Amino acid sequence: MTPIMTKSQAAELITAARIRKKLSWADIAEKLDAPLVWCVAALLGQHPMTQAQAEVVCELLDLEAAVAESLQLQPSRGIEPAKLSDPTIYRFHEALAVYGPALKELIHEEFGDGIMSAINFRVDIKRRADPDGDRVVVTFDGKFLDYRW
Repeated sequence: MTPIMTKSQAAELITAARIRKKLSWADIAEKLDAPLVWCVAALLGQHPMTQAQAEVVCELLDLEAAVAESLQLQPSRGIEPAKLSDPTIYRFHEALAVYGPALKELIHEEFGDGIMSAINFRVDIKRRADPDGDRVVVTFDGKFLDYRW
């Protein structure tokens, strides 16, 4: 019996097939009728997909059933330490290091004692034209979870 393909191996195959077929991540998300950021995160190994979703991806990208099997596994969420130094990812860490304490204070002031859920969560990315250069607009939309005693 062969082991199940790792999520990182599946992600590499998906990325290569997507590029070779000249498909955008948005093309794949549209085929799945799934939110774009969620879809990309799932295809990179951060969320499990249903069997039907995994099969659609593999059919679209001409990938073997082993990839679909991997896509359905529960992930170990997080990021590989080597990727933390990527400039784009690092800037998110930097932004949260600078603005995280202020956001925490503002959440507590507006909502009370609690946190923003990253489980009951949506995230979106948009491009916004600006005379000083296009802007990246990232929206984190998490349910407020109050602390209860």
